[in-house]
Order: sequence, then structure tokens, then C-alpha cells
Amino acid sequence: MKKIFAALAATLFSATIVFAQTLSSPSVAAKSWLLLDITSDQIVASQDADLRIEPASLAKIMTAYIVFDALKDKKLTLDQMVNVSVRAWKVDPSSSKMFIDPATPVSINDLLYGLMVVSGNDAALSLAEAISGTEDAFVVQMNREAQRMGMKSTHFGNPHGLPSADTYTTARDLGILASYVIVDFPEFYKIDSTKSFTYNKIKQPNRNRLLWLDPTVDGMKTGHTSSAGYSIIASAKRLNGTGER
Repeated sequence: MKKIFAALAATLFSATIVFAQTLSSPSVAAKSWLLLDITSDQIVASQDADLRIEPASLAKIMTAYIVFDALKDKKLTLDQMVNVSVRAWKVDPSSSKMFIDPATPVSINDLLYGLMVVSGNDAALSLAEAISGTEDAFVVQMNREAQRMGMKSTHFGNPHGLPSADTYTTARDLGILASYVIVDFPEFYKIDSTKSFTYNKIKQPNRNRLLWLDPTVDGMKTGHTSSAGYSIIASAKRLNGTGER
């Protein structure tokens, strides 16, 4: 079975993966995009893949990777309860949130769904604090992982991707990150395909609308800020020339 990662940015950025084949570059309404076949680890097509861009909520994919790694190493458990800090609760009230409350502990499992399904910035900060104690310490870990993966043109300034001068990446680097998540943590990757998540009696849909539009799509993550514009990394499984998935 072959797994492929695909993404298409609506206006500013995109990164995608399909099975390797000879293609003419498609016309994409994005400043930067990448089409990558994870099975063969080949870039099929791209446009300005090394252009520096803001990741917006795509930064949460690195946050998720670090959480998945901590779960694998048994430093965390999915049912572990986390106390919510006032700082996490108050993070940019106008941004996407899962609506956690300092008065109510929340599980790592719920925080992961809040992070990847509804793009909660409060979830991102709570997970960062749960793993590293402080946001700053977690950001150091994010950048260490980025260097290890070979993301040469990326720097993270926070765990959620809200605008900051020291947060930037490229389509090429995001393709690398997405590949690591899919290959290293297939058991957790299913979270990305969940179409909705309910927490605190509030039901929110997955921001990745491709999950409804294309049955081959099985992840990953969308992003948006006023300065970054719209972005998406999406993954899909599709038949190759032999009919094999």
C-alpha cells in the first residue's frame, strides 16, 4: 500500500504529494507549492518551493510530531490529564480555539484532536507546556527537530503559528515535515482525517474541506492568518498504474 501526501494552497501556498509520474506543471493559484510522492520520495512538480512563507497553523504539524514522539517514548499517555494555564486559555481570543478552561483539566488525547482537527491555538500552547514546561523551551525543541529533519529554511517562533517575525518556512521544508509525520507515526496520523471534534459541548468541523470533497484525501492540516493568507498541506492515497494503492 502506498501512502502519498498532497497539498494545494488556495491562495498563497501549497504542498502536495502524488505518485511519481511525468507531469507538466499545473497552474495553481498559489505563490508557492510542491507536489511530492512520498513512496518514492520524489518531487513531481513545484513552483517557488524555496520561497520564504509564513506557516500559520501548519506550524502545528511540528507541534503534533513532537507530541507523537513523546507518546511513542512513553513520556506522555493519551489519557494523561493536563492542567490548562491561564496563558493558554487567553491566547489570541480572535483566533481558532478548542475552548479549554483553566478550571478543567484536559487529556492529551483531546488536546491532540483540538490541535489537528479544529486547529486550536489554545491546544497547541497547552501541549507545549505539558511537554517542555514553557513555550520557549518547546520552541527550542521544535527548531532542533526542524534541523534534524533537514528543514534548512525554517524557524519556529511559537507552537501554533500565529504571526511572529521569527516564524517562517518554505513549501519544500513543509513537505519534509509532512513526510516525517506520515512515515514515523502512521498510528497517530488518523487524527487528521477526523471530520469533526466536540469538546466542552462545542462541535467544530475539520478545517480541511478536502476531506469532504475527495475520498482519497486522508489528512493533513490547513492554515490561515491575515498576513500569511490561506495554506494547506493535504495527503491522499491514490491508485498507481498497476491499480495498487
